[in-house]
Amino acid sequence: MEERRLRVFENRVLRRILGPKRDEVAETWRKLHNEELNDLCCSSVIVRVIKSRRMKWEGRVARMGESKDVYRVLVGKPAGKRPLGGHRSGWKDNIKMDFQEVGYEGVDGSSWLRIGTDGRNF
Repeated sequence: MEERRLRVFENRVLRRILGPKRDEVAETWRKLHNEELNDLCCSSVIVRVIKSRRMKWEGRVARMGESKDVYRVLVGKPAGKRPLGGHRSGWKDNIKMDFQEVGYEGVDGSSWLRIGTDGRNF
């Protein structure tokens, strides 16, 4: 859901930056279509930037060690009951999905944490 909203925002900004396009057939000005935006620019750059920064942050936190509060927040489970409704995805879930999208297969449990500690840049 958030990725879709980010892509919509990014397309809106690109349309404003690039301006309207002259339609030669109808001889009018019109907004650029999504396909035209994709041809002119790399599509969904903002989503890739956010995922890459999230993975870098996870690596930094993983290298901090268990004594730091940030590490405990990242790998720990919050106390109390979860709210009614479906499963809420947390940082761990998002980071696991990011690693799988980049090509790390079989990321489960705490293996995503070991991948982040080896100091790779994503």
